[in-house]
Amino acid sequence: MKFEKAMRKKAKLRLALTGPSGSGKTYSALTIAKGMGGSIAFIDTEKGSASLYSNEFDFDVLELEPPFTPERFIAAIGTAESAGYDIVIIDSMSHEWNGVGGCLEELDVIAKAKFKSNSHAAWSEITPRHRKFLDSILRTKMHVIATMRSKTETAQMEGSRKVQKLGLKSEQRDGVEYEFTTVLDINHETHTAVASKDRTGIFSNSNYTELTPDVGVKLMEWLSEGRSKAEVDLEHFVFAAESARDFESLKSAFAEAYKALRDSPDEQKKATDIYDIRKHELTAPGEEGN
Repeated sequence: MKFEKAMRKKAKLRLALTGPSGSGKTYSALTIAKGMGGSIAFIDTEKGSASLYSNEFDFDVLELEPPFTPERFIAAIGTAESAGYDIVIIDSMSHEWNGVGGCLEELDVIAKAKFKSNSHAAWSEITPRHRKFLDSILRTKMHVIATMRSKTETAQMEGSRKVQKLGLKSEQRDGVEYEFTTVLDINHETHTAVASKDRTGIFSNSNYTELTPDVGVKLMEWLSEGRSKAEVDLEHFVFAAESARDFESLKSAFAEAYKALRDSPDEQKKATDIYDIRKHELTAPGEEGN
């Protein structure tokens, strides 16, 4: 356990699009992904709705059938990652929570089967499964765009007889928005979006944004501003090597860095060169560490 200098790393997108049925979540997800560039895997729980847009967007689809258990979503994400896709769209993430075979339905089944209908006790089995699903989103090497339905309510617009459909709470477990970099709430009437959460600084939390491919371009620019993991790992080693007061400390830091840089041969060689120089300094006659 140790503290290291904080550095911004290049990141993978974790974007959630929320809105009522008909607000354009599927189309918006594909539009943003198109602007980002790269290959797109689409996990479709909406009975083939994404394929309606196959004439406008280039993507591969997996039509996920019930039961919508956390494990089936995890397997679908793993399949996309293994196939080498750059972006995965999960449409809709709400099915994992309250779809056929989703967490809430599983909760009732487990409560009746194991806990004498005590749903509170049954959460002890459901929560870890749901957490693994969220972890699969956080840990994947792909960019993730997930859609979530909002519970809907209608309201008459002030000064008009027109009734507007409003998006309310997302149909997912409370607090799920904390897992995402940005959450955009889509307006049913205008198909524009406002950010309810945004770590990128791209979106205003009061002004609605038109969801064009340019949104994907801007997101990729922001994601690319940081350093790569290999660059950060190398810089941490440089600092550790320069700070090392004896050879054992240097050797320990190098072993950790060499392992972390195993997939980056150029940075690994730089670390080796630095190690050799510092090793000579620390073990030379009359030097500390001799």
